[in-house]
Amino acid sequence: MSDDAVTPDPQEEPGLALEGGAMREESAYRVLARKYRPQTFDDLIGQDAMVRTLRNAFDAGRIAHAFMLTGVRGIGKTTTARIIARGLNCIGPDGNGGPTISPCGTCEHCTAIAESRSVDVLEMDAASRTGIDDVREIIEGARYTPVSARYKIYIIDEVHMLSKAAFNGLLKTLEEPPAHVKFIFATTEIRKVPVTVLSRCQRFDLKRIEAEALIEYLQAIAEKEGAAPERGALGLIARAAEGSARDALSLLDQALAHGAKAEDGTTLVAEDEVRDMLGLADRARVLDLLNLVMEGDTAGALKELGDQYERGADPIVVLNDLLDLAHWLTRLKIVPEADDDATLPPEEIGRGKEMADRLPINVLTRTWQMLLKTLKEAKDAPRPLAAAEMGIIRLAYAAKLKTPDEVIRMLETDAPLPDMPDPPGTGGSGSGGGSNTPSGSGARSGGPRAAAKPQPVAEAQSMVMLRTYKEVVALAEQHRDIRLKTELEDYVHLISFEMGRIEFRPAPRAPGDLAGRLKTQLEGWTGASWAISIAKEGGAPTIREAREDEWAKAVTAAKNDPLVAAAFEAFPDAQVVDIFEAQDDFTSPAPGNPEFALGDDDDEDL
Repeated sequence: MSDDAVTPDPQEEPGLALEGGAMREESAYRVLARKYRPQTFDDLIGQDAMVRTLRNAFDAGRIAHAFMLTGVRGIGKTTTARIIARGLNCIGPDGNGGPTISPCGTCEHCTAIAESRSVDVLEMDAASRTGIDDVREIIEGARYTPVSARYKIYIIDEVHMLSKAAFNGLLKTLEEPPAHVKFIFATTEIRKVPVTVLSRCQRFDLKRIEAEALIEYLQAIAEKEGAAPERGALGLIARAAEGSARDALSLLDQALAHGAKAEDGTTLVAEDEVRDMLGLADRARVLDLLNLVMEGDTAGALKELGDQYERGADPIVVLNDLLDLAHWLTRLKIVPEADDDATLPPEEIGRGKEMADRLPINVLTRTWQMLLKTLKEAKDAPRPLAAAEMGIIRLAYAAKLKTPDEVIRMLETDAPLPDMPDPPGTGGSGSGGGSNTPSGSGARSGGPRAAAKPQPVAEAQSMVMLRTYKEVVALAEQHRDIRLKTELEDYVHLISFEMGRIEFRPAPRAPGDLAGRLKTQLEGWTGASWAISIAKEGGAPTIREAREDEWAKAVTAAKNDPLVAAAFEAFPDAQVVDIFEAQDDFTSPAPGNPEFALGDDDDEDL
């Protein structure tokens, strides 16, 4: 960052005012965002790609007739537009210079543009002037040459707010403008600008400023203002600004006013004071809260949430912080180098690594989904704190629950399912009331009846992810929706599956409401939103078709066995059957019963 980046704007310094017939120095305070507005491209931070492109274009004389600047609020779009205008019209201190990426700031045109009094550089706010009549003024004015400058420049801010008629009226002039006219547009909503306009402009996407660069920038400005901020305080400001230089300077302005004065006159800006000013929960305490939740300590988690609320933390902000923390821990789990965050102290990074190593990825993703749902509920609730507490209870209750894939593996191995735990601190003995191991012939290991066991994990299924289509079928059977389970096996030619989305081609005999019922049931069972798409072509064989094909191959292989072939030669009418499926059709499960036989009378001869 250049030292000039923190040089006050000379045009923003206190001027002179007339009072009682005499001149006096104006003492009105200038906010930092205006006082330190960049005057050249060297002053801009975080926009190296755009500056490099413009520098090369100016040096080569390949200057576009229209520029489109887009980015979030406070990133520097209007400031960049004014710097481009100065560069286009700058004539240098000697009056003989040409267009330059580094305007001198002293020639008549640079000075006039900086003071917003140049008759050849016209700024228009499209938020207040949206109609075709306003654009007609531009079209008519573009016909005339500049009064004194090199180019007549039109800067239109928030251009996406122009009406459709205004955009259409501007198109012809924008496509073939006179040689002496340049357009510079700025917008925060680039998707609302018609593509016909975008295609006629050279587009620059201004990036959010990285946290480290923003902290260094704030540090330099604070020193110019005679302040001594803690780095943690600047980190909080940079994080709250979300990459916006103007927002960061406004928050720094507020922090300087909030800070205490030292004996030497220096303004002290403490991290705790900035945290209180922003209404943020202590990130270390947010880590404590999430840790209590992951340990299933409901009472401790509620107490911690209540303490943060008493200190002034907004429940919505706490939930947002928990969401950010869950996302950060997941990134640490997948990408260990994600710990390179300039806004976090080393001790928090160390705690984050420890939690990421300890928590499984499925628990982290489940936590994210549940927090996202809780945040929406809290925003809609009349009492956000109550909604946040309910979400914390659900999270703590689900912390030790098995996920569907774990349950399915236990069912396949015929392992006993654990009882549902009572919420910690209730002193209960579990909702299961004893062993969950089912009885009856339908519970054999690995068989199609295995998923019909009791459902101690029904609560967990509203909080977890499904990774395969077969888990969807197993979930339908576990919830005893046999009709849906049968239709999913018989009528679905699967095209693609991912959590929250299924695409399939229905078989000819599939019910017309299959997709709708599947969506409703999945959203009720998983607690997540699902998109069910229907295609006319493609898709894999249905589960039943695949099963029948596999069975046909098995029968063919069996018949090719010499012993089986000899048996068929001795008994020509014999059939190959699945003895496990046949056992499920016994009319009486009691061994020794005289009627203990297959359901078909013909089978008694076997």
